[in-house]
Amino acid sequence: MAQLKYLTDVVTLELYPEKCIGCGMCVDVCPHAVFKMKGKKAEMVNRDACMECGACSRNCPAEAIMVTAGVGCASGIINGLLRGTEPTCDCGDDNSSGCC
Repeated sequence: MAQLKYLTDVVTLELYPEKCIGCGMCVDVCPHAVFKMKGKKAEMVNRDACMECGACSRNCPAEAIMVTAGVGCASGIINGLLRGTEPTCDCGDDNSSGCC
């Protein structure tokens, strides 16, 4: 699968390396390989590939990752699937299509 990218520098994802305990759960659960292990700590290697699903933050036992799940591209895809339309985050002028 080709590497997906969304809007540059808009994702809410934050990693707090000082809290990271090196468990690797973020690497295991991220569907877009946003994280990798470097030594005994996780690091973000492709932040813009994040679809803000929240899997990393929900599975981080050290609370070293924060993301506002359901606001980005993941939410837009789900909205489109539920409505049978193109992906939309409902933030366009007429609230009918397109994402921010």
